[in-house]
Amino acid sequence: ALNAHLRPHRVSLLAAGPVADDFDARRSAIARHYRYDVLARRPPAATLSGLVWHVARPLDVPAMHAAAQRLLGRHDFSTFRDSQCQAKSPIRTLDRLDVIAGPGDIVSVHASARSFLHSQVRSLVGSLKLVGEGKWTADDLADALAAADRKRCGTVAPPDGLYLTTVDYPG
Repeated sequence: ALNAHLRPHRVSLLAAGPVADDFDARRSAIARHYRYDVLARRPPAATLSGLVWHVARPLDVPAMHAAAQRLLGRHDFSTFRDSQCQAKSPIRTLDRLDVIAGPGDIVSVHASARSFLHSQVRSLVGSLKLVGEGKWTADDLADALAAADRKRCGTVAPPDGLYLTTVDYPG
């Protein structure tokens, strides 16, 4: 019955259950998992328009994945933080950042952490795209992280293609 109230949005409620009175969907989360899809080919997206970031050239997925691994762990992610971010600290622990070649010229970036800064995933994907195009190396990406300077960030990827896939809660 709740799904009737969610129209016309593309959201569906699949299950519901009781929670403690002090439960907060945002603050009670222990991990968040995102996927970002890039369509890396010359022909534009047709049925995927608005659902992926279309990049008109193939990307070097192994190079992107190798560079992404340099960002894992606890770091100051100021470089990949939106200028309007209201988080008290830019320090975050990135648990997963995998770049995977999918079907039909799709390149998926999977990111997991307890929490993310505003636009962090999109900023990471935009910088990884530069690696995939051969414009940056893994060292360039690591240097951008170490600089803790927003000006060192690559292009911020558009919102098309970003999906919050799962949120983990205690228990």
